[in-house]
Amino acid sequence: MRQLIWKLKCDDYLTLVAASSIIRPGVASSGMMDAFIQRHLDPSKISYLHPVMEEQLKETYGVMVYQEDVMKIGHHYGGLDMADADVLRRMMSGKDRSKKHLAEIEDIFFSNSLASGYPEATSREIWRQMESFAGYSFNKAHSASFAVESYQSLFLKTYYPLEFMVAVLNNYGGFYQRKVYINEARKAGANICLPCVNKSSLNTIIYGKDIYLGFDGLLNLQKNLAALIPGERELNGDYTGIENFILRTGTGLEQMFVLIRCGAFRFTGMSKKELFWEVLMMHTSVKQEKDQTLFESMLRKPVLPELDYSPLEDIYYELELMGFPVSSSMFDLVRTSFRGDVPAKDLHLYEGQTLRMVGDFVCDKDVRTKNGKMMKFGTFFDVHGDFFDTIHFPPALAAYPLYGNGVYLVLGRVVLNFGCPGIEVMKVARLPLHPDPRSE
Repeated sequence: MRQLIWKLKCDDYLTLVAASSIIRPGVASSGMMDAFIQRHLDPSKISYLHPVMEEQLKETYGVMVYQEDVMKIGHHYGGLDMADADVLRRMMSGKDRSKKHLAEIEDIFFSNSLASGYPEATSREIWRQMESFAGYSFNKAHSASFAVESYQSLFLKTYYPLEFMVAVLNNYGGFYQRKVYINEARKAGANICLPCVNKSSLNTIIYGKDIYLGFDGLLNLQKNLAALIPGERELNGDYTGIENFILRTGTGLEQMFVLIRCGAFRFTGMSKKELFWEVLMMHTSVKQEKDQTLFESMLRKPVLPELDYSPLEDIYYELELMGFPVSSSMFDLVRTSFRGDVPAKDLHLYEGQTLRMVGDFVCDKDVRTKNGKMMKFGTFFDVHGDFFDTIHFPPALAAYPLYGNGVYLVLGRVVLNFGCPGIEVMKVARLPLHPDPRSE
């Protein structure tokens, strides 16, 4: 959809309505998506298979985009009565997929087309396009409703980008991994902050430009503790230190380690290793009943030697607890300092050239070619947080597969499709990372 909006140069509501349906498998699999884009961009490319197509589909340049379009062509060109046209509609919505009934309608369609004197080749092509809609498409009202919501979301993302991204994170939805929405918020000017016992809530929360990730995003934190931390703070004020936190919440050793690893006690000014030692001492010195706050000052504090520290430790802790780095990026983990020949935003200037790109994996999509072989479309973002897209044809994919999350070196040729750049992959490999210093 990102690419389609770019290709269509979408800048008005009606184009957005069409895009909401064109992206569906029905239009895409018929090959008419490209035809629509081409005709939308260049009116001289508009052509109609038959005068009936021009009469019924002028608004969509002779391309069947909505379910109603197929019904209209089935009725006005193929002579189907509205009952049979409605069967086609139900097939398109997945409610009725009887092959026998479809074959009967096909016979009627071609008999009527022949009786009307229409060329068989034209009728065959029109039926092929109609039949492809069995892979689902939208009715126009559905597309229009989606477009309204898309435009409202676009408005919010444009004028309230930080609040919008916080809402997306708290909705637990969306197509992408959480790291992508965090990347978008950072690009919009947010300061992304790790969870903090004195700032964070159960969900992600925003203070001006500071976005504090919620305790709900910590993979190994118990749900009841994630809710207790902000609730206790709201009732009795900020936590004054690590011992105050333990005595007020009764948090056990294992869960304390989770919070320390994610940096939730950084307000104390102590390093994580110092905090680990202090918590260990406390749990051997005091019981965890809440009524022992009077004895807080009696807790023994360890005297520690200078402890070794590597910034890589924090990245690995964040990967372990949140699934992605927050205080840094995956690019800081790879052993090479190379970050690609060009930034992703400039790819469209290098059509036909072979380039090397370094990208953090976002997602991929499996596709079967016409001869049944597997290919992929990939999406990455570069060190600046900008997307670039890759095309992995079967030979390249077989020789150089993708393995999910990680930072990859991609070698390929830049291609433009209606001005939208992509990289036809020749080779791709996941880059090796610096070793985890915690295991040394």
